[in-house]
Amino acid sequence: MTNAFVEELRWRGMVHDIMPGTEEQLNKEMTTAYIGFDPTSDSLHIGSLVPIILLVHLEKAGHKPIALVGGATGMIGDPSGKSDERNLLDEATLNHNVNGIKNVLSRFLNFDSDEKNAPVLVNNYDWMKDFTFIDFARDVGKRITVNYMMAKDSVKKRLSGEDGSAGMSFTEFTYQLIQGYDFYHLHKTHNCMLQMGGSDQWGNITTGTELVRRMNVGGEAKAYAMTCPLITKADGSKFGKSEGGNVWLDADKTSVYKFYQFWLNTSDDDAEKYIKIFTFLDKETIDSLISEHKEQPHLRLLQKRLAQEVTTFVHSKDDFENAEKASNILFSKSFKADIKTLDEKTFLDVFEGVPQSEISKAEFEEGIDMIAALSARTNFLASNGEARRALKENSVSINKEKVNESYQLSADDLINDKYIIINKGKKNTYIITIN
Repeated sequence: MTNAFVEELRWRGMVHDIMPGTEEQLNKEMTTAYIGFDPTSDSLHIGSLVPIILLVHLEKAGHKPIALVGGATGMIGDPSGKSDERNLLDEATLNHNVNGIKNVLSRFLNFDSDEKNAPVLVNNYDWMKDFTFIDFARDVGKRITVNYMMAKDSVKKRLSGEDGSAGMSFTEFTYQLIQGYDFYHLHKTHNCMLQMGGSDQWGNITTGTELVRRMNVGGEAKAYAMTCPLITKADGSKFGKSEGGNVWLDADKTSVYKFYQFWLNTSDDDAEKYIKIFTFLDKETIDSLISEHKEQPHLRLLQKRLAQEVTTFVHSKDDFENAEKASNILFSKSFKADIKTLDEKTFLDVFEGVPQSEISKAEFEEGIDMIAALSARTNFLASNGEARRALKENSVSINKEKVNESYQLSADDLINDKYIIINKGKKNTYIITIN
């Protein structure tokens, strides 16, 4: 028996629009539902975590999820929520992106499962590639009026120019029909009755439900729609962006440490909202965490648990533990000993963007004094005079331990046998690499 899927999403704040009859259908029997992912890149960023989590909740509730990668629709570009037409991708880039997205989705959904409600992965290019324009115009185009298509918000905004755009190409105008045909195809081949997506997709999804009804003889076919809110930040800035750009779900694009830090650094208001959306913790646990957090906000219990849950879900328990350890080391009282326990990759992730300079092994072994380390050999400080002043003021530390002018760098200072961290005050950090 299926669980109350919509009820679960409601208390989490994950339901925006829902077509009448959708909840009744989901409560009645195992239902197949799909979400589409556009291959605009070879990975997905955390904005795509919400649709992934929707599919995971769907499967947990006993329903059957389909993840659709838009190999065909990716060639056109979805105009929803956009003020400019996307650059069209060439076929090689598109195929590369499709494979990348399939790999990401496979980490969260087991497409090889033998369960009755096992997830399915599809690519709309497989059924669109042999569809001629004349056949599409005859079989699909005649079912939906231009008036119906133009009434959609995503079209109206582009045509009126109110979103700052210069109109809309025919290519983009047909996007909702192609997405609608996907729903019809999946309805016919997989008995898929529900399409889900972000609230900006409501127009495209409802066009799909219309096509399913109009392309089935007798119009008795059932098709439903549900969207979740687009995620926002309390301060109004865009969710999913950090100072370095998008926060990706692949560690080679966003390191696990940076990924963990993104969640750890969320505001109290955002953490309270995100812990419901981005984790699978039950209501009782979340309510208890929120009330504990409100009693002692300085402990940042919500942010810590949010970062733990999401990093473990997207990467692994080991990756989370490594990121947490790296994060704690920065504030450790035994920093010099603890920093040496980090592997080189994590060390470099932690200090990404910190200015560095190289000193040869031979030169290092001859001996480097502090004036040279601060100025002449590294240009960390502008002059020898500035270096002397900083040392006299006791504001210089090597691996977070204060040093004076008589200090000589030695092999004992090396982290991973090659790195030394210099600080001037609390805010200025520099790395010396011995090669």
